[in-house]
Amino acid sequence: MQDNKTLNYIKDVVANMPTDWLNLTTHRLDIYNEELAKVQFLNELEALYVANNSTTAALSELHTAYDYIRLGHPLSCVLEWGIAKLQGLDTQNVISFDSNTVPVLSILRKNLFDKKDTNIYYKSSLPSNFNEEVIKSVYGYNFNLKKISSTDEIEATNGSTVFIEEQKTIGAVTLNSNIDFYINLHGKLGSILVVNTTDNATDNATAYVKDIQHVRRRETIAMTPANSLLALNSLTTEAEYTYNEEDVKADKASVLASIKDITRASTKPLVASSGLSIQYAILMGLINDALENYKGKAIKIVVPPNCYGGTNDQARRVAACLPNVAIVDLPVDGDNDMVQSIHTVLDAIATEDAVPLIIAEIPTNPRVEVPDLVALKDALSKERKTPSGAMAIDPVFILDQTFCPNVHFLGEDDILASVRTISFASGSKFPSGGKCTAGYCVGNSKAADLMANIEAHLTLCDNEATALQYSILAEQLPSMNQRIADAYTNTRDFVNFIHANLPGAKINFVSQELAAEGFTPSVFSLDLPTKGDTEEERETYKRALNLKLINLMITKIPNESKFCVSYGQLKGCYWTIPATSTQGTTKEGDKDYIVRASLSPNLDLDLHKQVFLEFVASI
Repeated sequence: MQDNKTLNYIKDVVANMPTDWLNLTTHRLDIYNEELAKVQFLNELEALYVANNSTTAALSELHTAYDYIRLGHPLSCVLEWGIAKLQGLDTQNVISFDSNTVPVLSILRKNLFDKKDTNIYYKSSLPSNFNEEVIKSVYGYNFNLKKISSTDEIEATNGSTVFIEEQKTIGAVTLNSNIDFYINLHGKLGSILVVNTTDNATDNATAYVKDIQHVRRRETIAMTPANSLLALNSLTTEAEYTYNEEDVKADKASVLASIKDITRASTKPLVASSGLSIQYAILMGLINDALENYKGKAIKIVVPPNCYGGTNDQARRVAACLPNVAIVDLPVDGDNDMVQSIHTVLDAIATEDAVPLIIAEIPTNPRVEVPDLVALKDALSKERKTPSGAMAIDPVFILDQTFCPNVHFLGEDDILASVRTISFASGSKFPSGGKCTAGYCVGNSKAADLMANIEAHLTLCDNEATALQYSILAEQLPSMNQRIADAYTNTRDFVNFIHANLPGAKINFVSQELAAEGFTPSVFSLDLPTKGDTEEERETYKRALNLKLINLMITKIPNESKFCVSYGQLKGCYWTIPATSTQGTTKEGDKDYIVRASLSPNLDLDLHKQVFLEFVASI
């Protein structure tokens, strides 16, 4: 693996890297081109490598690599680039994971759709959480397993060949034309998947890379920044890595206690590496439960078509893999009423005697709407009959509380106590203040019997929060409710200011009455006034105006105002356009081309008002 130029350059990059590379969980949209994403970062890094330029200033100018740390981040990209350079592979063909299991699942998913056989070989052991029976029966994947003592035993086949090996060093891969995919397991650090293209080992490698990366984006995360740094140090020294895991028990106990206190839930909370990691465990756990308890019945995942793009996309990806699972759209905001939509959808599912799993955000994103909660409870609790006269299966309500994780839904005296409810939140928002991505879920007492299967799938996917994530949550969760209250105060003030100074704008925010009930988000959406003779002209003008406002804010207040997909941060103000960020994979007709802003508890609100007045004067 000797390549001193590459190794020395990586050492210099690590020594000079911007601090954000290790600490930032979000991405700046002003330097992010989603279509180019990691390619742009790596092309620019390669140019710096050729020029032998590793200064902090130059590294800071590199375009954002992927989004959050799910699909990747600068350090995971440098790690993958370094391994690829040393192995003589395309930089796209090395993909790091926080999970040891999901890289296997990513190949199996691709081959399911390609109707291609998968042969998995391993030496000492498989990932510790690998469960052959469950992966076949619940995930719907097919494969053959074989333990070997030497890679010489691997024969060429028409299908895909996967070789799994535990390794104490980083990047040590001996390429073999009979092996299409190498998965190197690195314990608590995660794993590294190598797509072999030497000697034409893997057909259509580009398609595999794209699909594998999408699994990483939706069902897990990349190797975390802290662990990628450890891996890079191991790579450059060619020495065994050391993972000094601090005692996580105290931090984990603190986090679980905080979540139970915040939610008033009686069940054990579960904490995952990201919001989508916990959502994936919820979906697969509930599907597992349905397969066990409602044999032969169809499963319907009910999801708003314009909700957060990751939620929407993941639900549809799960359904695509399983013949007995289908998506049902749930229109929830704008001209649609969530309660009425739930009545309509559940009535229809009852006629099919199917299993309903409903995912919804309260408040909704990006319109920040809250349904009539009593009517919601009644809609979810209503007894329905199947065509045969039997009792229809009651729904499981999967509630995304990311916008308002402080609101009580799950306690014995709370509004949804009579409905099987699982609540979850993205940890990159208020729970951690933007310091890590770990998300969590918890169920009410009616859903207590569902939690074991959810935990089993969180474990199978090796998606539990890392020790560092637990440590960060343990530090941040105790102050979460106060931060929510303070951020709401700033947001209400700013919303009132905008209403007074730009009355032609439509502002989507909670009413004073809803705030009194505990719904105190710090995000609002802004439908700016527009003009033009045709609908197309008016839409074009408004979209340009959206960017004008955002660019003015981030230019005039660069230390606080950011063009980011973010919420619940410890300081600053964050701006985005949902249609081009959080709704990236949503169908075009369901996207919202409006401005979404989120305020923190700590910002110069007077300065933001002053710059907003400049914007008003300019239009």
